[in-house]
Amino acid sequence: MYQAHFGLSEMPFGITPDTSFFFTSPHSQQALNTLLVAARSGEGFIKITGEVGTGKTLLCRKFMASLGAGFVTAYIPNPYLEPRTLMLALADELELPLQRDVDQHQLLKSLTLRLMELAREDKQVVLCLDEAQAIPLESLEALRLLTNLETEKRKLLQIVLFGQPELNQHLQANSIRQLAQRITFHYHLGPLTRDDMEYYLSHRLRVAGYTGSRLFSRGAISSLYKASGGIPRLINIMANKALMVCYGEGKQQVTKRHVGLAASDTVTRDKRWVWWLVGLVVVAAAAGGLTWALMK
Repeated sequence: MYQAHFGLSEMPFGITPDTSFFFTSPHSQQALNTLLVAARSGEGFIKITGEVGTGKTLLCRKFMASLGAGFVTAYIPNPYLEPRTLMLALADELELPLQRDVDQHQLLKSLTLRLMELAREDKQVVLCLDEAQAIPLESLEALRLLTNLETEKRKLLQIVLFGQPELNQHLQANSIRQLAQRITFHYHLGPLTRDDMEYYLSHRLRVAGYTGSRLFSRGAISSLYKASGGIPRLINIMANKALMVCYGEGKQQVTKRHVGLAASDTVTRDKRWVWWLVGLVVVAAAAGGLTWALMK
């Protein structure tokens, strides 16, 4: 709705993980470096934790995109699966053809043979599990047994767990203590600082094609940081709404007031956001001289 108004080639603050918008803040860069070093070491489990909205899924996708041709990656976004279904999901990711009624023994045997085949091709297999705090304990144990497969040099399968902080409590269960001991690398992804957030905004606007002067005033930035706490997802949601308000008023710079309106709408948990969007569409239509046409 506002792209042409601000001279943008695409929406800068979407919440869909898009690696072209990946921002190398100290936190995200250190996390990415940790993942790449761990993957190339070829052993153990890797764990990345972070609060909701801190960019774990985007980091996961950037990590997989950064691995070279010597890696085969598997990605399971919703691992709340019982062991057999989780193994079938892994087999599907590894392009392993299976009979519809394959039994557990044949499933595990086929997975093992596939992993050995990839190892002979000098390929390292990395399985990334998003929302890992939701994995049932028995499924985690089944994955641990798969990581027992190894050559003299490295594991045949590495597993990266991306999850909310609750994952740490999940891994303290006595029944999977062997898995917890195998986590050789871990990193906690925190929120952005105020300075990082300002660079973050500029980075996303630049990627989206913005070439103008300061789009968010200093007051707007301070207000946005206070309202979002530096959580990237909240920053994106509020920045997007603030741009919509700014556009609806025909302005060229986002102010503290625009952010305040966006923030008050974001924290509202009732149905008022529907009326806010309806009102914004009406304002935008009026700004473009379309009100009469819409009423006809």
